[in-house]
Amino acid sequence: MKIHEYQAKEVLREYGVPTPRGVPCFSVDEAVRAAQSIAGKVWVVKAQIHAGGRGKGGGVKLAKSPDEVKTFAGQILGMQLKTHQTGPEGQKVRRLLIEEGADIDKELYVGMVVDRVTQKVCLMASSEGGMDIEEVAAHTPEKIHKVFVDPETGLNNAEADAVAAKIGIPPASVPQARAVLQALYRAFWDTDASLVEINPLVLTGDGRVLALDAKINFDANALFRHPELVALRDLDEEDAAEIEASKFGLSYISLDGNIGCLVNGAGLAMATMDTIKLYGAEPANFLDVGGGATAEKVTEAFKIMLKNPKVKGILVNIFGGIMQCDTIAKGVVAAAREVNLSVPLVVRMEGTNDEMGRQILKDSGLPIISADDMADAAQKIVAAIAEK
Repeated sequence: MKIHEYQAKEVLREYGVPTPRGVPCFSVDEAVRAAQSIAGKVWVVKAQIHAGGRGKGGGVKLAKSPDEVKTFAGQILGMQLKTHQTGPEGQKVRRLLIEEGADIDKELYVGMVVDRVTQKVCLMASSEGGMDIEEVAAHTPEKIHKVFVDPETGLNNAEADAVAAKIGIPPASVPQARAVLQALYRAFWDTDASLVEINPLVLTGDGRVLALDAKINFDANALFRHPELVALRDLDEEDAAEIEASKFGLSYISLDGNIGCLVNGAGLAMATMDTIKLYGAEPANFLDVGGGATAEKVTEAFKIMLKNPKVKGILVNIFGGIMQCDTIAKGVVAAAREVNLSVPLVVRMEGTNDEMGRQILKDSGLPIISADDMADAAQKIVAAIAEK
């Protein structure tokens, strides 16, 4: 689950990470009042969407008067902001952050993720702040410094100080940087985050260490422990189909292709999508019904897939372990009838009660195309949509 920058800063401030003074706003009038309440000579008007690259897309402006705050707020609020992370359709801006300006002397990068190899939290830091960390990794990987934090001890003083020195924090500011890095680790750990990122972390002219931006993603599997974080969720920033799928326990992600995929198991779903691509087409979605799919879940899955106007055919690929193939077959038949399916449907089933499942499909009287294996299924659905 993602949250907005201003929400991430609120979380980090609770752990002692210093940030500029800022006020979230939902209207131009609120933005002007926020600037007046913060006072100062310079304000930053920042679009709040769940995507990076906002400045490059015109979603971050520096205002030198309340009138400019009003002008920029009017320009940004309601705009369809396009960045490298939103895709070509962009994302509508519904919220702003009005923030005091900062005297920036140096821009740095710090972030934390879970490293699957070491099974530890990895602190990454770089002297190249304000840039996409992927660009730094690609062109100057030696400028990224990593620490794999021992969960029994947390980020210790020596580790934090060493990282601070490597990214160019002057000795006088190292104690502040140490406190920020250790607070960042505590925030990551306590909130069950999957990503915490400050880009840039700035060193001000008077030597202060300040989080000028903030990004936090949370592990959705741990949200049951954090109702206060769930309350921060902004459904306007999420795909409507993915929200609908979550209500039925379906794992769904929209993609750009034209073949809908319904599979049980994330690994099999990935393999199915790869096989579709191998035979010259593109998947329209990732959809994992899990191991406990019911006829109702399958029906809802079909409805969600078919709301996408790009879908020209559907491939169902089931390996029956815990999930029994006859249960899926009944769900597929019920779903096809309820939605009046008008696109080609290919079904491949293997495993528990697979013969029963195939017989149910055959006896349904529906134009369902059976497949023997995954390659056969992919070839048949690609051929079927080509004939339409």
